[in-house]
Amino acid sequence: MKHAPLLTLVAAALSLAALRLAALRLAALRLAALSLAALSLAALSLGSASAAPISYTLPDETAAFKAGPNLEVVQNNCTACHSADYVSTQPRGPKFKKDFWQAEVTKMIKVYGAPIADADVPKIVEYLAATY
Repeated sequence: MKHAPLLTLVAAALSLAALRLAALRLAALRLAALSLAALSLAALSLGSASAAPISYTLPDETAAFKAGPNLEVVQNNCTACHSADYVSTQPRGPKFKKDFWQAEVTKMIKVYGAPIADADVPKIVEYLAATY
């Protein structure tokens, strides 16, 4: 076994490296614990500070849905996400009727996640096609 002293030396070096790595990890953990403690103390001292309340007045609504069939269903569903202004800015004309509005309501549900009940969809489409 000519290599036995060399293997012993390599094993000792590896053990020393492992000990140094363990010491570095321990030092890093201690530093992290101290940092966390300092942050906790800072947060506690900030906890007593408070911001002054802010008061503001919202502007009056300038747009309203036009009278039409199923208006209440439209108001209950559509205004949860947008104002009547949004509807009034959509394209108009003979080719923008039932099929157009069906696609728009479907987009609101599938793309934007509008929580519209299946039973309300035809009522909303009917209102939009008849009114806009």
